[in-house]
Amino acid sequence: MGSGIVRVIGWIVAFVVGAFYGTAATVGHAFRLGFVPVGLILGIVGCAGLVIALRTLTQDRVNAIAGGLGIIAATYLFSQVGPGGSAIVAATPDTEWIAIAWTFVGPILLALVAFFPDLSKMRPEPADGS
Repeated sequence: MGSGIVRVIGWIVAFVVGAFYGTAATVGHAFRLGFVPVGLILGIVGCAGLVIALRTLTQDRVNAIAGGLGIIAATYLFSQVGPGGSAIVAATPDTEWIAIAWTFVGPILLALVAFFPDLSKMRPEPADGS
């Protein structure tokens, strides 16, 4: 198998794993303990960890983009109103701010992680011995 095919398969796997994380976080993002949005916090941490891992372990921005797009796609899919007139994951009036925040998490993570400059190519200035 050529390296191009392997990379494309990696992108597909990153998208599917991102969609899995996005699904889990979308379903659980509204969980609260009192006022603390525990589900939102755990969703952000989990999805951020995934996208950061995809970028750093593979040294490929496209993997991070694919994972982020999977998160965004799952959030979009599970936030839509179905044929029966109800949404799978619907925001209640008192937790609407959590759903709005979760809507922006995927795109923000994708932008921050995928487009962060590659600092591994930066070399420190040699110390002057004099």
